[in-house]
Amino acid sequence: MKIAIPPVEIPPNGRPHPPAEDVLIDNFGRRITYLRLSVTDRCNLRCVYCMPEQGVPFLSREQILSFEEMERILRLLAGMGVNKVRITGGEPFVRKGLMDFLRRVHAIEGVQAIHITTNGVLTAPHVPELKRLGVKSINLSIDTLDRERFFQMTRRDELERVLACFHTILAHDIPLKINMVLMEGQNAEDIIPMSRLSRDYPVEVRYIEEMPFNGADGGRRKLFWNHKRILETLRNEYPGLYPLESEANSTSMNFRVPGHKGDLGIIAGFSRTFCGSCNRIRVTARGTLQTCLYGEGVLDLKSLLRGGATDEEIKNMFRQCTGQRFKDGWEAEKQRSQPFDVSQSMALIGG
Repeated sequence: MKIAIPPVEIPPNGRPHPPAEDVLIDNFGRRITYLRLSVTDRCNLRCVYCMPEQGVPFLSREQILSFEEMERILRLLAGMGVNKVRITGGEPFVRKGLMDFLRRVHAIEGVQAIHITTNGVLTAPHVPELKRLGVKSINLSIDTLDRERFFQMTRRDELERVLACFHTILAHDIPLKINMVLMEGQNAEDIIPMSRLSRDYPVEVRYIEEMPFNGADGGRRKLFWNHKRILETLRNEYPGLYPLESEANSTSMNFRVPGHKGDLGIIAGFSRTFCGSCNRIRVTARGTLQTCLYGEGVLDLKSLLRGGATDEEIKNMFRQCTGQRFKDGWEAEKQRSQPFDVSQSMALIGG
């Protein structure tokens, strides 16, 4: 008796999807297709919403994953349906050898989209090759266009270099998103000036709720600039503002102002309005798997990799961990075995 074998579906890029048994689907039916990979915990800025002025204790070379270990993780996850990779930090371009690593990531079968989040200080010289590698988009962190406020927020006088990077990315026609973290008493007056970037350039300006991970001894558990207040401010300035249909699994609510070349977006990371469609997992620079930003690390990948685990053993652990995800960030925070650590820096978690 012959058993009928269904045809293999070939996606547009010509690479077959992984077998159904290898696809990562969590316990709420959400398919995991997106990895945020932190390649370093180090950063050349000291943003007030991320870490204290003196910095945080950085990991030693031995404590972070090697590029070879990261490549192995990516190959395994790509074989399980993870096709989008975002390279984050810290600041990814402070790590030596990053471009060579990106070339190897580009060659991994199954990786269809590479995205990068950067502060732009060191990025501009690499933009031409990022374009050649087919990087799908770059998220550039700019919290203000005012040089004095930029210095106050980042504790570094680097706005000129960041804006040069902005123009270099646009000149090479790489889709560009601007990430602005909103903080009461810091940059609220920049909401409208920043929005004008979308008027003059084909970019998406995204306003991000401040997260509680600021590397300080205390965190903000109440949020003044939540997504509702941000939207109200934009609508007061632009009565014709209208919503756009968001992509599946999008973290942002997107809007357009008639006559603008670009769009505006709001990311309700603190309010956690998008958890229901979450398709992402994180691997930190120290090699910890996190299935939710607000949860604890659920797997020490570094120990597995260095302890001789086979590919199949590691894949089984990915299946097990993604099969035990929390419904949303509120539940993940509630179920932590240790108190919620607001003193943890976003540079250690992966941006």
